[in-house]
Amino acid sequence: MSNVLVSVVMVTCNVERFLAESIESILYQTFHDFEFVIVDFGSTDNSKSIISRYASKDDRVKLHTIPTCGLGEARNAGYLFAKGRYIAIMDADDVSLPNRLLWEVDFMEKHPQTGVVGGGVEWINAHDESLRIAHHPAEDREIQSELLTHSVVWQPTALIRRNAFALVGGYRGAFAPAEDYDLWLRIAEHFEIANLQQVVLRYRFHPQQVSLRERQKQILGVLAAQASASFRRNGKPDPLDSVREITTETLVSLGIPLPKLQGELACHCENWIRHMSLAGEVSAALETGVDVLQSDLKHVKRIQLAELYLSVAQLYWRQRKFLSGLVAAGRAILIRPFLLARPLKRLVRRVWIGIDPLQDS
Repeated sequence: MSNVLVSVVMVTCNVERFLAESIESILYQTFHDFEFVIVDFGSTDNSKSIISRYASKDDRVKLHTIPTCGLGEARNAGYLFAKGRYIAIMDADDVSLPNRLLWEVDFMEKHPQTGVVGGGVEWINAHDESLRIAHHPAEDREIQSELLTHSVVWQPTALIRRNAFALVGGYRGAFAPAEDYDLWLRIAEHFEIANLQQVVLRYRFHPQQVSLRERQKQILGVLAAQASASFRRNGKPDPLDSVREITTETLVSLGIPLPKLQGELACHCENWIRHMSLAGEVSAALETGVDVLQSDLKHVKRIQLAELYLSVAQLYWRQRKFLSGLVAAGRAILIRPFLLARPLKRLVRRVWIGIDPLQDS
């Protein structure tokens, strides 16, 4: 295994629910020149037993157990254990399609200037039901432009050139759980980035993915990665190169105002609520909405706050909790009275469509 072309790296910590399906999706790839490095960083459930079972049957599976640590540190440990020319990232709750590695390796072999290639995804829920197909931009020029504001590679679809990963020093743990976005920004300063338009992975949405606290950390990481990249583009030293933790105070010291920070959190949570609703996880979506509304939102724009209350009202309604729904809707309207116009517009539209314009002729 010392000369394998690809090292598939997965990190695990209490992920037993979907783990077997994720492992098998790699073992059944049509591309065979790979090792499968799995790093467990603190599981207390059956994750290690599941991995060990596969490792005993397939010598491509290499289980490494390390002390409890952060996500970024665990991913870097996986890189240290890996021997391949390429590093393929795999998450323990997703499913790689059979030709994923074949397509990605073929692309990278033909495009030596590319440091990272990702691909399209099929969104699925906890019950393996398809939700939608999603793509990021394919070409480097468009990717470089959009990368300034958001991530444009789904991490569990990524195949990374090993020397690109090494050149930028790997993941920076302080940015987790936005460590991938920070990595793409740094690699993009030296290499091109691409996405295949083929769907290469089934990307799962489920309630256990990330807590609200982790989502708040993710927003801090995203904004920090953008600020950090801006300093580098302007020829200045990266002020976050050696930080161990990113806090609200860290971002404020870099000139990022609190309204922007809280606005990004509200927007991110609104998107998460939509994703959970699409996945049929109404309770999880509602829990997120209620939690974020109970947090400090005094700097959030009134329109964003009203939209959050309206989303929560709709979720209460879907759960037939009509009184709670009316209360949430009432708060939305108190904040932004013009929201009353929405149902009136729908009513007028329905009435208008129902009228035959020739009826009175």
